Amino acid sequence: MSQTADKRVLFYVQHLLGIGHLTRASRIAHALSRRGFDVTVVTGGKPVEGFPGEGVRHVALPPVVSADEGFSKLADINGEPVDDAFKAMRRDRLLSILHDIRPQAILTEAFPFGRRQMRFELLPFLDAARALPERPMIFASIRDILQKRPKPERDVETLDYVEAYFDRVLVHGDPSFVRLEETFPFAERIADKVIYTGLVAPPAPPAPSETFDVVISAGGGAVGRQMLACAVEAAAQVEAKGRWLLITGPNLAEADFQALQQKAPAHLSVTRFRPDFSSLLQAAALSVSQAGYNTLCDILRAGCRSIVVPFTTGGETEQAARADRLDRLGLLTAIPEADLTPARLAEAMRQALAAPPPDRNLLALDLEGADNTATILASLI
Repeated sequence: MSQTADKRVLFYVQHLLGIGHLTRASRIAHALSRRGFDVTVVTGGKPVEGFPGEGVRHVALPPVVSADEGFSKLADINGEPVDDAFKAMRRDRLLSILHDIRPQAILTEAFPFGRRQMRFELLPFLDAARALPERPMIFASIRDILQKRPKPERDVETLDYVEAYFDRVLVHGDPSFVRLEETFPFAERIADKVIYTGLVAPPAPPAPSETFDVVISAGGGAVGRQMLACAVEAAAQVEAKGRWLLITGPNLAEADFQALQQKAPAHLSVTRFRPDFSSLLQAAALSVSQAGYNTLCDILRAGCRSIVVPFTTGGETEQAARADRLDRLGLLTAIPEADLTPARLAEAMRQALAAPPPDRNLLALDLEGADNTATILASLI
């Protein structure tokens, strides 16, 4: 039996709009499980088929979602505003889970660097965790590039929470690419708690069961409707070479999904979800997508040509910052969301398909963040 077999980990994940946070957390949870940890993933968003997946215990809180693309308000799964009674019910459920599991380690995905909307349950949860007879280690699990805060006091608040509650901050990135201090002004104050894990990319996937020359995707599909519609029009303008596939994501509205299917040219197939997405990229000549953390990890693992349209609605900055860095390194082509047109995307597709694949040696990033995280936890708890 593994020496970590009796180590219980509670991983809190709240996805509000897309599925990127849930995807990254699921990869880490599975790496922990493979290492012998007893992992419970507590999710608080809309159910997503296949996540967090087999091999880890999953407890779903009554879901909440973002009521808009700006993450300003919370709603229940029916779109109704979340009231105090609903929040109290979720808080009490989370506290009950904590006392049932009594974990040796707690990971909070994004918080306190994000998900401040969930303080109503997370602060009582963390207070209760610190009060347990056997106090667990508490880890913040965050991506390497943070959303720019419009109010400086939010960064001060984050610093206060890290100092009060967290033993370590797991930064899921490679410091040779970007460091925490570039997007968090108080990084030096918590330098003794910061550990870089490497990027949480998927393991090298098996060969795909079928191949497509171009793969167009939009993550979970909650956002990206404009990019997908533009890609369908662009596909009709590009001379077809082989088979193309458009993956809308499970959260795209049904009416939008039907419209894409009707407008797609003959060489472009449209589907909602492909569990073998990582494998498809291995054989693709070109990927067209947004610039979410997980999608770019898939692209970097595959080493394929790539065009990205970073999501910037509602003041989002993280995707654009990541895409711009990789564009400057020659690893992909980034098109600003505001500049996207079918004609521009079609021309970018033609140029990308005619160019050689990117040189992976330009940036040898650590892509083993999931396994590295398991090693870090095994050494600390």
